[in-house]
Amino acid sequence: MTRKIKPKGFMPKVTSMMLTTALLGQVLASSVYAGDTLPYTGESAKGVNQPYQHGYTAAQILNWTPESDIYGELLRAHVPLQPRNEAFAATQAYPELNPDTQLFTMSGDYGNAFFDSTPYTNEFSQYLFNYWQYTDYYSYWHGMASAGVPEELYDPSKEWTEKYFEFGILNIPNPAYTNAAHKNGVKSIANIFFSDNDRGPQTYKQMLIQDENGNFPVAEKLAEMAEYYNYDGYFFNQEEVARGVAPEDIPSYKKFMKYLRDQGLYVQWYDSTINTTGKIQYQNEFNGLNSPFVQDSILGRVSDSIFLNYVWNHNMLRDSRDHAISLGLDPLETVFAGVEGGHDKFGRWKQSYDLRNNLDENGQPMNSIATLGADFTHNALDEEMGDGSTNHRAEDEYQWMTFVRDRAWWSGPNQDPTNARRNATANLSDVYASGANWDGIAAYLTERSVIDGSNFATSFNTGHGLQYYLNGAVSNDKEWSNINIQDIPVTWQWWMDSQGSKLSVDFDYGPTYEIGARYNYDAIGAFKGGSSLVVNGTLSADNFLRLYKTDLSVNAQSKLELTYNKPSTDDASSLRVGLIFQDAPENVVYVNVPNSGKRTAGWETVSLDLNAYQGKTIAAFGLSFDPNHTTIENYQMNIGQIRITDGSAIVPDAPTGFHITKALTNTDELVVAWDMKDYSEVKQYNIYENGAFVGGVYDSTFYIKSLQQRSGELSIRAVGADGTESEAAVLPYNLNTAVQDIDVKFQSNGDAIVSWKKPKKSKGNDSIQLTLETEYTNEPFTKTLQIKNSKPSAKLTGLPTNGEHYVLNIAVGDHAPVTYTGKLADLQVTPYSKDKVTVKDGKYTLALPDLEDWYKIYVYENGVACEFGVTYVTQKFPYIIRGRTKLSELTFTPSSSNSSLKVVIEDYAGNQATTILR
Repeated sequence: MTRKIKPKGFMPKVTSMMLTTALLGQVLASSVYAGDTLPYTGESAKGVNQPYQHGYTAAQILNWTPESDIYGELLRAHVPLQPRNEAFAATQAYPELNPDTQLFTMSGDYGNAFFDSTPYTNEFSQYLFNYWQYTDYYSYWHGMASAGVPEELYDPSKEWTEKYFEFGILNIPNPAYTNAAHKNGVKSIANIFFSDNDRGPQTYKQMLIQDENGNFPVAEKLAEMAEYYNYDGYFFNQEEVARGVAPEDIPSYKKFMKYLRDQGLYVQWYDSTINTTGKIQYQNEFNGLNSPFVQDSILGRVSDSIFLNYVWNHNMLRDSRDHAISLGLDPLETVFAGVEGGHDKFGRWKQSYDLRNNLDENGQPMNSIATLGADFTHNALDEEMGDGSTNHRAEDEYQWMTFVRDRAWWSGPNQDPTNARRNATANLSDVYASGANWDGIAAYLTERSVIDGSNFATSFNTGHGLQYYLNGAVSNDKEWSNINIQDIPVTWQWWMDSQGSKLSVDFDYGPTYEIGARYNYDAIGAFKGGSSLVVNGTLSADNFLRLYKTDLSVNAQSKLELTYNKPSTDDASSLRVGLIFQDAPENVVYVNVPNSGKRTAGWETVSLDLNAYQGKTIAAFGLSFDPNHTTIENYQMNIGQIRITDGSAIVPDAPTGFHITKALTNTDELVVAWDMKDYSEVKQYNIYENGAFVGGVYDSTFYIKSLQQRSGELSIRAVGADGTESEAAVLPYNLNTAVQDIDVKFQSNGDAIVSWKKPKKSKGNDSIQLTLETEYTNEPFTKTLQIKNSKPSAKLTGLPTNGEHYVLNIAVGDHAPVTYTGKLADLQVTPYSKDKVTVKDGKYTLALPDLEDWYKIYVYENGVACEFGVTYVTQKFPYIIRGRTKLSELTFTPSSSNSSLKVVIEDYAGNQATTILR
């Protein structure tokens, strides 16, 4: 269905970026409630040179190299996949649950952005995933515009059917999300998607091309890309409904996936194509028709698992389990029962979505679980509020709602993972949700943990904030999102044991944070990062808040360092650390925090000796809030940091090689780089500008969107396993003495006139060197010009005229060079090749061009433009539109065998070239 929206409105997520289904014969386009992430504006708008992701067509995958990919070096993940601890039932919220049940989550990365998918930026309201502990595989479902698509083609005010640009078949993971996933032991999975509507004329056949040796060059490139970008596998969604997969291509499709799996990559197949015919027909169960896409009788294991379509019932899931077992497969590894997040709005799922149907007679899941669109808790807020034309999901004051909705999805409507079952009486009306028909994920999935060894640190940093705090003071007052530096999430949101009324728990983002009517605390912010943990309410009985599931060894040097802030008045309460040891998990051993009933004057840090428990293993720990037989109104305690350490964690050395790689003086952007140490030594690098926090990442490079001052010192510190920072490496900078106001104008022949403003301290006889290099290409072009400092302008001649990205560096005398980026003049397009035309029985079939920048193809018969249909709308156009013209429209029959035919190809810049067919 089509819905009209207002400009800058909230658009239903039925776009070319979605994973579609055939739920009850309908495409997902008519059923998913989630919205597009609109471009941010003002200070939060994407920087001029800010790295962002793009999608990939089959041709772009085939031609991929690290050097040719836009922003490739700045979009790599580096955190290695961390091992998870062995399951320990005694500390599970549901001890009886089988820990072998897995979860495959498909969700947005920071939302569903078309041209704004960046690793980090200055916007608090971005969607931030915070439930890695229940997830085994995280895949990215929204897709992105393919490389080279001009942003000008995107009109946010237009609805999804009117996005006339191309999306790639491949959406690779956002590197920041991969880093966060790996930090938590979760595999990060790329998404390959084919659909009649959403990918225009792109088809699986372009992906399955083979060389003379029978190899799959695209598959080989996909394996290279996964290694370079450090993600873990591929999800295949083959939903070309009209065409399906030709039966003769099915063996090749399986071999393609098998190749990737044989390279050590995780491969999941979506329940869409029937093996014998190749047609789209959703089975909604694992059976003999779709199981050959997992295990083939000839090829053997083809993929790791299958994501079942959503219209299942108990008998179908039981039969799925039994069919897997009959093939010698473990259903908890192989079969994932699909759940479509947000269908029919929050909490009103159809019977087919009831995961109780996946339980056996003992109450155990028979198959694993897969969810699509769990980010609807954030993205669909406006629709569920009844006003799809607003964009509250991008407004800071509504974020508390999305956090509560998120917690209801994962921990259940009671906001309690130990009581995660549905509850019609749970009041979620203030966040436009219902708990009547939904059990939280925690009702079926056990929590996992990577916290092991003898060192652990957390500042309860969720990965975004309205300010950034250091030692309890605001270090940077700009809002931000950066999941790279998200702490390992609290294992349970919220597991509070009490014989009386339970205290409220939340993340405190500071005085400017809208906490909503359901909370009533004094927002004071974080100790370090963007948030602290806040516990408040009427304290009438001991409340024990379980925080983390762990496998931490205790020795003679072990201690627990706790930083807290109690803004409520002096009282008789006690704050205690509660330790649960592996050898006696039924008991909680308490360690008292002295004088913790007193109001603090800010943040206080205490060090608690744990050597009395040496030789033991901490299986879980939390905090106790004890009123000591009194009733305390308006109690509040903020927890800013917890560090468990035995001194064995290496304090890293100050980073080396810290330098500026790009100084973009026109926009005050910088790119810096340094030497990266192994993850066993360094967990993160923090960058500061004149002492103020700028950002953090485990990488060797970082993009700074906007300097707050044009001169001063940049510094970088390495962070160890216990949260300890190294000494700083310091880098002075001064953009005031650098070249300013660079401007590049291209002439009609492609020559460039470069002008600039001289540095303030330049000498009259200083020489000036201009170096222009093309970027993102295997064969870069370099042009260097040395001139005297007679006037601040120069002419660069002999440049390529193909519209390539370039980087221009201008160095004056002994001043550091400054950088300007842009695109060269685009004055040419390669004609459409006759080899791309196939003629059979009078029908002409046009194959897609291999060119990077083609946009439209005109076909003229006797001088009259032929018309072609596009996806989603009935309107026809007098040209083929890249990414939107229907695949079937690329085959046409001329009205006469004697008529003249010509093809005119046009690129994004408007250049045209003609090819005569007859």
